[in-house]
Amino acid sequence: MVSCFISCLRRAHPDDGDPCTSPSAQTSPLLHTTRKFTLAQLSAATGGFRSSNLVGEGGFGRVYRGRLDHVGEVAVKKLRRGGAQGSREFMVECTMLMLLHHPNVVSLVGYCAQAQERLLVYEFFPRGSLDAHLFPAAAGGQGQEPNKLGWDARVKVAVGTARGLRYLHEVVTPPVIYRNLKPSNILLGDDLSPMLSDLGLSKLGPVGDDTHVSTRVMGTYGYCAPDYAVTGKLSVKSDVYSFGVVLLELITGRRAIDAGRDEEQRLLQLQLHGRGRLLDLEGLADPALQGRYPRRGLYQAAVIASLCLHDKPNLRPTMSDVTKALEHVASQPWVAAGGSVVDDDRQQTGGSRRGAAAAAAAAM
Repeated sequence: MVSCFISCLRRAHPDDGDPCTSPSAQTSPLLHTTRKFTLAQLSAATGGFRSSNLVGEGGFGRVYRGRLDHVGEVAVKKLRRGGAQGSREFMVECTMLMLLHHPNVVSLVGYCAQAQERLLVYEFFPRGSLDAHLFPAAAGGQGQEPNKLGWDARVKVAVGTARGLRYLHEVVTPPVIYRNLKPSNILLGDDLSPMLSDLGLSKLGPVGDDTHVSTRVMGTYGYCAPDYAVTGKLSVKSDVYSFGVVLLELITGRRAIDAGRDEEQRLLQLQLHGRGRLLDLEGLADPALQGRYPRRGLYQAAVIASLCLHDKPNLRPTMSDVTKALEHVASQPWVAAGGSVVDDDRQQTGGSRRGAAAAAAAAM
């Protein structure tokens, strides 16, 4: 089964330049190991793909909320017609999700490949995406009414996302490089557990002594590692960089790309490095948190983000290291008592702040 998995993925995008040959994709035995739906079933489930059931839209197509008998609520992703890229992503995502099983990776309910239509069916997440909660002003139509996340919820999302990436990088063989990490692709469960979704751009990582795979650059500007964008050399450390950007967004409540600022300040990660010293990072905390976060935890999370965003990919930490460090941050929740913040670090000296940063680095 594993060899079939690898074979199917390589057929799906051998070099990210050749189109997927539909006969091999359609006859793959993997497509017969999960539930297959007809277009009529999915049309009925979504009310004829009614606009009122639309919960998301992107370059891939549209996502609709629906209900299937004996399944319950589902999300139906209807890919745009035509183009080799769409067919390739459909095959890759189907193959990936049939064999990848982890609490922080979305589950595939089924699929539809009928005539020219390509649809994927997932479990439905009424809370929508992380993007809708971090940036509610821009959210529209995604699940429940979004709300700003508290500090502990943000750390929980970071830990779960890190665990999902650790699974893809270090448990799956060969490793899987996600290549598309951003808040809109992180779905939230009822308990705010994060789920990685949209694996259509994922790629098998290097094996043996190889350190990277060479591929056409794909991903989202602002989240894409600069070394990968320049050289086309993709590795698991490319995902680590993207994770650093998302972690920084969780800390600041600001998008990776801020079009409202001067050109040199538009990339959020540049502001982190522009501060020079971690002693100045408190000003980066999301104002919506209203000071309700442990200062030590903030500094430790900022250190982790800074390490993930290192210019040299070989000096970025592994996702195991990142997960361990974030679990340490999660062990220091923000606590309020009698309406006031209980925070020993509010009056930290520079030395103790440096100690908090050192503690985060040591945890890795």
